[in-house]
Amino acid sequence: MKIGFDAKRITHNATGLGSYGRTLVNALADVAPDDCQLLLYTPDKGREELCRQVRPCDNMRFVYPQKKLPKWLWRSKGIVNDLQRDHIDIFHGLSGELPWGIRKAAIGSVVTIHDLIFLRHPEYYSRIDRLIYRRKFLQTVSEADRIIAISECTKRDIMHYADVDEAKISVVYQSCSTFFKLREGEDKLQDVNARYMLPPRYIVNVGTIEERKNILLAVKALRRLPQDIALVVVGKATPYCDKVRQYIADNGLQQRVKILHGVPNSYLPALYQMAEACVYPSRYEGFGIPIIEAIQSGLPVVACTGSCLEEAGGPDCLYVDPDDDEAMAQAIRRVLKGSDGRDNRIAKAQQYITRFENSNVAQQVLDIYRQLRIDN
Repeated sequence: MKIGFDAKRITHNATGLGSYGRTLVNALADVAPDDCQLLLYTPDKGREELCRQVRPCDNMRFVYPQKKLPKWLWRSKGIVNDLQRDHIDIFHGLSGELPWGIRKAAIGSVVTIHDLIFLRHPEYYSRIDRLIYRRKFLQTVSEADRIIAISECTKRDIMHYADVDEAKISVVYQSCSTFFKLREGEDKLQDVNARYMLPPRYIVNVGTIEERKNILLAVKALRRLPQDIALVVVGKATPYCDKVRQYIADNGLQQRVKILHGVPNSYLPALYQMAEACVYPSRYEGFGIPIIEAIQSGLPVVACTGSCLEEAGGPDCLYVDPDDDEAMAQAIRRVLKGSDGRDNRIAKAQQYITRFENSNVAQQVLDIYRQLRIDN
């Protein structure tokens, strides 16, 4: 069996969809039978440091365009000719897209849909982006033989916004590596601590600093917490970051909030491990990988209701309304060091997230491929 993948995000995106793709194909390479080949189709070689994260193995390789087409045209349509040339049995769109004409070409297709935030919360997108994303989504679900939703929340959204047979959708939670379970040595902790001049006690947030992620809620909650508790925010800045900084300045919180940009992935485990808790106040997510990273790092988590975060973190994390800073502060107090039940809460959350480990998720995806071949 030959499985093709849309690998553009694998070779170009350091986080998010790129991480999903790299983690999944590495895990699939480990569990796939000997007669299964994994071909990663990408419009160019992309970023070398990202390609190196795909482990070299005999049953997996990158494939590049044979004809010189604009990258967007090859990925959206021209790739079908290459799939036919290579006798691909099943093509998997890892980032919510499939090329035009794949059904007509009689190539089995699977697509992973991560979220439909552009439909659920259109206020975060421009009108033209909403129109483009909606058109791609409707075209993709009509072309796909099988759809993978990365959460029950995403599955509900797919069925709400498109006329899709529920039997066509499988919920397979996002693969998450076990990298963050590894404990950093004292030298590495001290190096990261000195490099970023971290406060003695802090709660941490990791993710793009954008309005949907709602980090301002945690900043507001900080006013209700003990003065020795700080907040460290790690992520790429957007214009929303200016709004957050203005609130920090207006409320005299400059010494209690540290915002870090451009932090290498290799430093993230240390930043998690030196924190007391993780806060993730996003209004809407397709899944919420930072929650799992934090739990693997030994942290309790406080997140928000309204999307899939309860699915990611499980029943032993705490969840509050995304507009209630008082509730956020109360929840954070309940998970700080010394609080009753903290260790038990962490242990139960760590047990819950074992369902997201690579081999189990990869096996579920492989079973979808096999069933699709039987049905076809």
